[in-house]
Amino acid sequence: HTHTHTHAHTCGAGAGVGVEVAASGRVADRPRSSPYPMVEVSLAREQVLQCVQRLASVNVAVSASLGMVLVDDVIAPESHPPFPASVKDGYAVVSTDGPGVYPVAAAVTAGAAPAQLAAGTIVRITTGAPLPPGADAVVQVEDTDLEEATPEGEEKLVRVRVACEPGRDVRPVGSDIDAGETLLAAGTPIGPSEIGLLCSMGVTHVAVTGRPRVGVLSTGDELVDAGEDDLPYGKIRDSNRPMLIAAIRALGCEAVDLGRVGDSEESLLAGLAAAGQYDALVTSGGVSMGEKDLLKAVLARLGATIHFARVNMKPGKPTTFATLPRETASPLPVFALPGNPVSCVVTFHLFVNPALRALAGRRPAPPTIRARTASDIRLDARPEYHRATLQWQTDDGVPIATSTGNQCSSRLLSMSTANTLLCIPAYTRPSNSSAPAPVPVLPAGSLVDAIVFGPL
Repeated sequence: HTHTHTHAHTCGAGAGVGVEVAASGRVADRPRSSPYPMVEVSLAREQVLQCVQRLASVNVAVSASLGMVLVDDVIAPESHPPFPASVKDGYAVVSTDGPGVYPVAAAVTAGAAPAQLAAGTIVRITTGAPLPPGADAVVQVEDTDLEEATPEGEEKLVRVRVACEPGRDVRPVGSDIDAGETLLAAGTPIGPSEIGLLCSMGVTHVAVTGRPRVGVLSTGDELVDAGEDDLPYGKIRDSNRPMLIAAIRALGCEAVDLGRVGDSEESLLAGLAAAGQYDALVTSGGVSMGEKDLLKAVLARLGATIHFARVNMKPGKPTTFATLPRETASPLPVFALPGNPVSCVVTFHLFVNPALRALAGRRPAPPTIRARTASDIRLDARPEYHRATLQWQTDDGVPIATSTGNQCSSRLLSMSTANTLLCIPAYTRPSNSSAPAPVPVLPAGSLVDAIVFGPL
């Protein structure tokens, strides 16, 4: 009799599964199967989010707050506009004067301090300029005619053709924002519009959740830097590290390049030595079943709790999440992602992205929508996260998801035009069938969940 736990482990000491026992050093003695249980993506993500805590608040200049999240309500210190302002280019009038020909007493432009307007006269005014004292309405220029000009080309007499009520085309004091009202609520992510709004109110600093600092480390004897001109036989250029750094920065977080290390315990220990100063660590490589995949053993040697090390998904099955104890801070979240580039970036979007969003005070879930597949998709025994491009050339508003082609986990080209991951269900072969079954497919036109990670 077997049963399945549906709850997530809490984060902390003893929360993870058993760690690998140090091998004898002989390759023949290496494990032939993983000691880690297979977990579902939803449970793995839940365990990750239980182990990350929103960062402490910091006070920053508004100009430096893009992408950060407010921790307190921002209250408007003043009203906006602070004076009655014209909505149109035209003429400030006394509404009771009515239609007629009036002398143009003055001109008021934005930023000026106008003089008192006497009844029986009008003042030329521009959009956004303060209404002169004594005026109570604005007549747009399209509702007037020039009757007489001065020799210098100034307006002298203008005919107002329409009657208007008090307040026409005037923004009253506080009509946009009242002093004392909530300008922005706690939890609001700060974008360009929010920065403009804060500056319009004279707010120069805000309390926000700290910006996560994330260390990024590549592992692998086979790696050389991207700038290496002469590529030695058997080597490949490191694409994961610059890709992860870019993905982290795209989330508004600070990425710190920790370089690359080789596939030895000594190299890995050296690479991890400074990791404790960051809010999270993301590594790639060294987590599968090869004789050089030593990262889990090294993390265990450092006292880490390994919460999961096998996930029921394609690509990215060996994805590992651990927490590393620290003396003066909560345990360090460590995301040990697979080395294959597509596996690396897919698992980043599924696990690291939500965690960094949670650290930064944002909603952890990336946007997920429904999409219709453009073609048949072959099913796998594991749930697949299929790279695709969304297009909205449909009558019903449901986007069409077009596969990026060959989904091999080493083929980074499949990510280059993708903006979504299609959640393709696993195929379960009937247990009572021994005959070879046809390759199962999800037919074109099927509706599936689509995790959006790129521009639409």
